[in-house]
Amino acid sequence: MNGTPIVVNDVMAHRVVALRTGAVFKDIVKAMGEWRVSALPVLDDAGVVVGVVSEADLLPKEEYSDGGIGRYAQLGHLVDVQKAEAVTAGELMTAPAVTVRPDATLAHAARIMARTRVKRLPVVGRDGTLKGIVSRSDLLKVYLRDDADIAEEVRREIVVRLFGPYSDAIRVEVHDGVVALSGHVRETVLIPLAARLARAVPGVVDVECAVTAPPRRPSLHPASPGAGRARKA
Repeated sequence: MNGTPIVVNDVMAHRVVALRTGAVFKDIVKAMGEWRVSALPVLDDAGVVVGVVSEADLLPKEEYSDGGIGRYAQLGHLVDVQKAEAVTAGELMTAPAVTVRPDATLAHAARIMARTRVKRLPVVGRDGTLKGIVSRSDLLKVYLRDDADIAEEVRREIVVRLFGPYSDAIRVEVHDGVVALSGHVRETVLIPLAARLARAVPGVVDVECAVTAPPRRPSLHPASPGAGRARKA
C-alpha cells in the first residue's frame, strides 16, 4: 500500500449507470433490473447529481395501485401519494442526493451510510458531477487484504517509524486480519500509540498488543528521604 490510505476512489465502481431527470418509470425499473441495483443516481443536463431514485421511491406506485389515493393523502401519506402519481425520475427521486467525495476515507463513507441508512452512495467531484458509486460491499473489500501485506505496512509505517533503531525488538504477526504485536521496548509511552495506529491500518480487524517495557522508577525530590540512596542505586 506504500503507506497511502485507502480512499473511496480505490474501491468504488467507476462504471455507473445513471438516469436523466426525464427518464420514465418503466425505463427506471428496467435499468435497475438489468444492472441489478436497488438505486440509481439522477443527473441534470450538466451531469451533476441532483437526486437518487431507489426501489423505495418506486414502491408507492404498486402500494396505492388499488385506488383511494385521496383517502391516503388525507391520512398524512402525502409524500407517498406524490410518489405513486409520479412518472419520471425527476418526480420520483429523493433529493438532494446523499453523496461522498472520491478522496473520502472508507470510515467517512461508512459513517454517512450508517447515519443516512443508505446502501449506496454516488461519488461526486468538486463540481458535483458523477465519478462512480460506492456500496457497502465495496467498503468491506478492504478486509480481503492479504495478511502479509498488512504485516509489512504495520512494520514499515508504524513499528520502524515509532521505535527506530529498536524496531527489530518488535515482532509483528497477522492472522485473518488480526495484528499481534509482541516484544520488549524501552519506552512505555509508545506502546499504546503503536496499537492505536495499527488498528487504523486498512484491513485490520483487531489488534493484540503484548509489547512490554521496563517499569519506570519514580523521580524523587532531592529532599525526600532515601533520595540519596536512589541516586546511588
